Amino acid sequence: MKIFTPLYDLAIKWSKHEHAPKYLCGLSFAESSFFPIPPDVMLMPMSLAKPQKAIYFAWLTTLFSLLGGVVGYLVGYLAMDLLMPTIESLGYAAKVEEVNKWFAEYGVWIVFAAGFSPIPYKLFTLSAGASSMAFIPFVIASFFGRGARFFLVATLMKWGGQKFETSIRKWVDWIGWTLVLLIIVYIGFKTFASD
Repeated sequence: MKIFTPLYDLAIKWSKHEHAPKYLCGLSFAESSFFPIPPDVMLMPMSLAKPQKAIYFAWLTTLFSLLGGVVGYLVGYLAMDLLMPTIESLGYAAKVEEVNKWFAEYGVWIVFAAGFSPIPYKLFTLSAGASSMAFIPFVIASFFGRGARFFLVATLMKWGGQKFETSIRKWVDWIGWTLVLLIIVYIGFKTFASD
């Protein structure tokens, strides 16, 4: 059943829209502070659709992600106590506790690693503020961590260009269904492990 190919085609179509860079900026900002969907889902097709602008898109993504991270830091610094009931109700209290342990152990390096990794970055921006991490090192680590990730994605898409686009489209349904299966297995494992 091919449901991911039409979604992929739609993402490519949207990535060519004249306002796509503005949407990319908004998504990058939101993801760093509260939104669950990473900006890679727009950065990749936009870089594929316009490889000559891939580096520009990586700059936009990095800068607006950094701005969103600063907002997340400020929210954590000023209002973490108010947010904790909501965080607990969403089931993220254990994750926040784990992030706090990582902060205690690795300091600013965990911000760099989180910026590059697929771990939800917003948890680290909020926790950095809540733990009163030094602001300038937070900004520097965020810039380099996020930048490394987004420039890598954009460069790969620019380098692969049409060849990647054709391959991704050919395999997108297999990739999509594999991810769905992995998510189901992960949820089942977490449910089984908690019983």
